[in-house]
Amino acid sequence: MLRRLVGALSALVLLAGAAAAQTDRPSAGERKLEVATFGSGCFWCTEADFDKVKGVVETISGFMGGTTPNPTYNQVSAGGTGHAEVVQLKYDPTQVSYKELLDVYWRNVDPLDKDGQFCDRGDQYRPVIFYHNEEQKRLAEESKAKLGKSGRFSQPIVVEIAPASTFTPAEDYHQDYYLRNPIQYFIYRQGCGRDARLEALWGKPKTQ
Repeated sequence: MLRRLVGALSALVLLAGAAAAQTDRPSAGERKLEVATFGSGCFWCTEADFDKVKGVVETISGFMGGTTPNPTYNQVSAGGTGHAEVVQLKYDPTQVSYKELLDVYWRNVDPLDKDGQFCDRGDQYRPVIFYHNEEQKRLAEESKAKLGKSGRFSQPIVVEIAPASTFTPAEDYHQDYYLRNPIQYFIYRQGCGRDARLEALWGKPKTQ
């Protein structure tokens, strides 16, 4: 698998300098932050997508939704754990709303593919929104229903909406992967066809 080859290369590099690069995030301070969890296939890409959003203070790649306790990347990627690759993020609701985060999510997922995302196949790459309270559940279900009724797609919207469960962070070398390994990340993302598929689904991304 393309991602495994790229990951194996970068893991060696990270052992030598894992602490060299860090995400430049503002301190949470006294702000009251809220939590959201999204799965849209490869968590390297999901993390990169949400890191661009003003008001997102922290993103952590990890696993959720399965029964295997304290899963490792190797266990989840092999399948059978029930866990999905996800990104759990902390955000400042005074700067970005959960509804706006949902808008970002939909634009960065293939909502028609329940069996994986892009070149990554299997339940562990399924698209899923894990809600942390009833308000998040309501907004997620409303946004999914609105998209389904929009007429944009002739196929049903198959993104799962489920209650959040125990979140297990992935190993350190997966965190901020796109920052620590920009070349390997670019090769993976382009080779996986993610951006080409997203453009076919949603059109060209708006320039910031």
